[in-house]
Amino acid sequence: MLYKEAAVENFTNIPKFVRGGANRIELNDNLAVGGTTVSHGVLAQAAQYTQEHQISLVAMIRPRGGNFIYNDVELKMMESDLFTAQSFGVDGVTFGALRQDGTLDTEAMDMLIGAAGGMDLIMHMAFDQIPEADQLAAIDWLEEHQFSRILTHGSPDLSQPILDNTAHLKTLIDYTKTKDITILPGGGITADNAETIAAALGVNAVHGTKIIKL
Repeated sequence: MLYKEAAVENFTNIPKFVRGGANRIELNDNLAVGGTTVSHGVLAQAAQYTQEHQISLVAMIRPRGGNFIYNDVELKMMESDLFTAQSFGVDGVTFGALRQDGTLDTEAMDMLIGAAGGMDLIMHMAFDQIPEADQLAAIDWLEEHQFSRILTHGSPDLSQPILDNTAHLKTLIDYTKTKDITILPGGGITADNAETIAAALGVNAVHGTKIIKL
């Protein structure tokens, strides 16, 4: 069976996604900019609902749209949001911080990992902004720091159909086959094409905002 992670904006549609068969919820605000952190009130309600319905909840930790190069004030905001997510019993958190050259900002990531306090760690699509030549090394670092999966479109261009990125995605998927970290494809995956894309990539889990028919 295909495992479906639904990216959801705020709380309103979470019950519909759960009834529609979502296996996991990724909770965001502002999906138009790729997702940002929801308010504490939304997070609290979502955590309560998903716990009651035994559905895993992943919270987006991102203080704004735009790039993934964060200053100290923004990192403090992210740290605070991680502590809040932890206090609500959220299952997992997704975040990513990069340097000016597009490589992982390992110092910032270390601080955020510390604030996550044992929650499941996911690298979001900031991964696609990392130069391809540096991506395998980034996978190694993320695995060493207990990240469980990486959400990726296989390209920074989300307007490009994900199947156009099949060759690169398969390189990443093959690289992780012997590792304790997995590749989670996303971007342009819908309820109508999910099975086809999963079969083409050889994966059993996918991510998307339209992964469930409401």
